[in-house]
Amino acid sequence: MMELDNVDIKLLRLLQKDASLSNKELSYHLNKSIAAVHERVKKLKANGYIKRTVAIVDRTKVGIDLISFSQVFLKAHTAEVLNEFEKEVAKFPEVMECYQMAGSYDFMLRIATRDMEAYHQFLRYKLAVLPQVNTVQTYFVLSETKSETAYPI
Repeated sequence: MMELDNVDIKLLRLLQKDASLSNKELSYHLNKSIAAVHERVKKLKANGYIKRTVAIVDRTKVGIDLISFSQVFLKAHTAEVLNEFEKEVAKFPEVMECYQMAGSYDFMLRIATRDMEAYHQFLRYKLAVLPQVNTVQTYFVLSETKSETAYPI
């Protein structure tokens, strides 16, 4: 793993805020040449610090009006059951995030759907029918105070 210096950290901070910045714009902010910035970005990607570059879409403009968090309790906790659940749930486009948890439940899912009926269909015909699932407990988001994608580095 490569060692991050202050320039790398500043570069990552800039790209987390706006990945559309050109190498020219980044070079201006970092007081480095365009070629040096290009090489650093390439190196950060090659070493896995930058996993991918995406556009963050306004979910309400594309009809995603309901966000929920579901706690999933599994029937068993063998490696096979856990792996199979993870494999299956990763296929669902409604599942935005899936975390295995320590504590009273096994997984936490962030789910995005058009509305309550779409969530109901997702739960009834996709999530709850997985053979590994015992119980699902869901919490619905009423409002969003903060949503960040940039890590504090």
